[in-house]
Amino acid sequence: VQLQACGGGLVQAGGSLRLSCATSGRTDRRYTMGWFRQAPGKDREFVATIWWSGDMTYYSDSVKGRFTISRDIPKNTGNLQMNSLKSEDTAVYYCAVSDRRLFGPTRYAETEYAYWGQGTQVTVSS
Repeated sequence: VQLQACGGGLVQAGGSLRLSCATSGRTDRRYTMGWFRQAPGKDREFVATIWWSGDMTYYSDSVKGRFTISRDIPKNTGNLQMNSLKSEDTAVYYCAVSDRRLFGPTRYAETEYAYWGQGTQVTVSS
């Protein structure tokens, strides 16, 4: 599975951005899509995840209520709508895909995702 993330940019605090992750290749292996982010000097952290069937979504506490993960099946694209952005949301955002449905703590474990996109920069100015 190949992933291509886009949609990052510079936005003021309180604003919105929509990230997209186009998938191609062995999309039959695409069961769970996750978004992670890495801020300067910090470890990569989990943001949100969704089963490609759409039955499950899960968010980190830091973005719950502000971010919405979704997928567009006809376009083979996953999306992350980010509203009410804060300066602490500044990071490189990565999309990732697991070739199985993830449950419980595996949903936010980086090691469970076999395929990764290249990352897109999101900068929130205060």
